[in-house]
Amino acid sequence: MKLLMRLIGTALALACTACVTVQPPPALTSIKNPLACAPDAVRGVWIPTPRHTGFFESKETIASHLKELSDVGINTVYVVMWNQGRTFYKSKVLKDLIGVEIDERMAGRDPLQEVITAAKPLNIKVYAWFEFGFATDHNNGTGREILEKKPQWAALKHDGSQLVNNKIRWMDAFNPEVQNFMTTLLLEVVNGYDVAGVQGDDRLPAFPSMGGYNPATQAKYTKQFNKPPPANHKDPQWIQWRADELTDFMDKLYVTLKKAKPSTTVSMAPSVWPWVRDEFLQDWPTWLKRGIVDEVTPQLYRKDIAAYERVIQPMARDQVSADKRNVVFPGLLLRLSDGYRVSEKLIEDMVAANRRENICGEVYFFNEGVRDNLALFKKLYKSK
Repeated sequence: MKLLMRLIGTALALACTACVTVQPPPALTSIKNPLACAPDAVRGVWIPTPRHTGFFESKETIASHLKELSDVGINTVYVVMWNQGRTFYKSKVLKDLIGVEIDERMAGRDPLQEVITAAKPLNIKVYAWFEFGFATDHNNGTGREILEKKPQWAALKHDGSQLVNNKIRWMDAFNPEVQNFMTTLLLEVVNGYDVAGVQGDDRLPAFPSMGGYNPATQAKYTKQFNKPPPANHKDPQWIQWRADELTDFMDKLYVTLKKAKPSTTVSMAPSVWPWVRDEFLQDWPTWLKRGIVDEVTPQLYRKDIAAYERVIQPMARDQVSADKRNVVFPGLLLRLSDGYRVSEKLIEDMVAANRRENICGEVYFFNEGVRDNLALFKKLYKSK
């Protein structure tokens, strides 16, 4: 009987081991106000194209919008600099490629420099946000000129057709020429402007997992595994191999940018893991582990607190190690072009959820949503 009891006890112990849940981090007992947290943490906003915001209308609107943000405690702005084949700074690289130096709406201006000049006295950090990454155009709009000039850069699906996902056309992220093109765009900003950092997002470095069937990429995979890539683009080995290829590019990009200007913060804004690995080949927890990114602002876009907690908890407790938690600042959704507006209560609840997970900062999409709720943000970030 004793032997039987020991065997039963061992079996129960093994069963419990298999179902262990991740324990929450210790409480922030040293913080009196749970919504204040670390004063030097990122409290940021994304600033998108003029289609979504009046921010870029003039030097005066840039200055006034930044002052509003500063007054409520925002200390970092991620300003769009690359969208649909256009830059919001004067780009020699792009001009040499397609003859367009800057987004036509910004002709005669240098918006990036205007933002830097207005932000400096407010102590707001400016990041150049390369929103479109390896994508070229949306619905055959501006940016299509890139693949017209360089058709060999087009990404291909298994059937040999161009890769278009949600009406967005993609360059081949594994092509060394495409990688060099993106790198030189970022270097233009790092070398030419006094920015605090640069940021990619779910398109840089990223790639829809239905792609990767260009001849050179297939040949590289075939050489390594002695078989061609599977037709099933969700095959786990094929997913991870391509994700590792993008991680290697991330490594090279990081080293290049740091060599150009060591003080530059390299930030990335991927989506929720592991979904984003399987859909866009971004294995960003590995980037953190390898030390090839300085900050990560995962896009945890959810419209109710239960859904938000389902993504923030595993991220903070399992995907990000405790020593990296201070460089991870979740992206929170405030507004969408379809008319969605977040409630004040949900903002407060999401920020409080972050603090419970020892996450001390966040980045909001997008600036107009902060301006909708100035009193609330002043309460969150300016309260003593």
